[in-house]
Amino acid sequence: MAKSTVYVCSDCGKEEDKWTGQCIQCGEYNSFSKTTVERKAQHRATAGLSHSGYAGQQHHITKLNAVQLSQEIRCSTGIGEFDRVLGGGLVTGSVVLIGGDPGIGKSTLLLQTATHIAENQSVLYITGEESLSQVAMRAKRLGLPLDRLDVMAETNVERICETLMEQKSAVVILDSIQTLYTESIESASGSVAQIKESASILTKLAKHSDISLIVVCHVTKEGALAGPKVLEHMVDCVLYFEGQTDLQYRMIRAVKNRFGVVNELSVFDMTNQGLKEVIKPAMIFLDRYGEAVAGSIVMVGRNGVRPFLVEVQALVSKTPNAPRQLISGLEHNRLSLMLTILKEHAKVDILEHGVYLNIIGGLKITETASDLAVLLACVSSLKNQPLPHDMAVFGEVGLSGEIRSVPHAQERIKEAQKNGFKTIVVPKVNQPKQSIDSIKVIAVEYLYQALQAVFEQNSEELRQVG
Repeated sequence: MAKSTVYVCSDCGKEEDKWTGQCIQCGEYNSFSKTTVERKAQHRATAGLSHSGYAGQQHHITKLNAVQLSQEIRCSTGIGEFDRVLGGGLVTGSVVLIGGDPGIGKSTLLLQTATHIAENQSVLYITGEESLSQVAMRAKRLGLPLDRLDVMAETNVERICETLMEQKSAVVILDSIQTLYTESIESASGSVAQIKESASILTKLAKHSDISLIVVCHVTKEGALAGPKVLEHMVDCVLYFEGQTDLQYRMIRAVKNRFGVVNELSVFDMTNQGLKEVIKPAMIFLDRYGEAVAGSIVMVGRNGVRPFLVEVQALVSKTPNAPRQLISGLEHNRLSLMLTILKEHAKVDILEHGVYLNIIGGLKITETASDLAVLLACVSSLKNQPLPHDMAVFGEVGLSGEIRSVPHAQERIKEAQKNGFKTIVVPKVNQPKQSIDSIKVIAVEYLYQALQAVFEQNSEELRQVG
């Protein structure tokens, strides 16, 4: 095999013959690094070449309706919330990539999963970052059975493949892809070329041998999976571990799933005995005071196929210096856009104030249904006027100040009703056709109408109490 020097993009894995400042494939700047690779010699099969292709090569083309459908065979992980985010369990022959910050609980969850599956099927846990004694100590500390799970400490891909062919394990867990290397490439472990080639070899083996493969991947400081972007295209399912190491709850989100729902979310509780699944997570992100406080409101969000009740807190304060916006759990640019709309269409100027926004519980909100809740919380803090404890809200705010519809509105309303909320503010388009018992629905069409309805009703209730 011939050696050659190339420049590889650390973000997407694209190769160039010379260094360039920007990758034309992913757009990243200063992402190319020099590396040496070995390439197999290319053979020209010119003999027998015809207009229809190479001699002796047959291409099988068939109609789509003639393709035989194969039923997915799944095995349960023994953890209901993990099964949920996977789409119902591990699919035989699938490759799952799971990433998250260090110490978030990836190895703990996978060790728990491995011991559960090992009760009924053969499982091999391969560690490249920890010694076998460290894995055994963790399993003992978590109170997991040690007699059925096979473990192996190895980083060489070729030796791992030989073991898998001999062992015939149904499920294999690799921790992590950054520690593996293949002898076919002369570069360090964790490099773009090594990650790409190692993942390709293991994926082909898993598909060919019907092995359910779970691979741990590091993340960058920006929170993205480390390594080439093509790594996410190779696998069937990509999961992200979310949350903060100093918080109680952990969340796993599916950003890609060929066998299930994308953006599905599972919630776990970190305890001394490992990760425990949270069966009904709708209310876990509500940790409210006994009395209503200004700047706090409950949003009815949705992650995957189920709704969540999330507390949104805002603090708006005058500052003599340049105003700041500190945000936790929400996109920064989205907040700036919402505050501009609030100024232009509701005549409430908060842009000259410092704005501090927090989504309670460490949850990250990505859906635009949070727009109305964020603005109501900011106005509540600005006016120092608390909103009722039993009020919930959802709705997207458009650039013209209109309150736009959001998907699955009826499920959100029912979730709020089920958890004891008496009032809910919704877009007019999502207004139920029939009245709902025990909950008052306020349907609004524009942002200024929402502010009038919410704060005038609150003032009237305060006058009645007084």
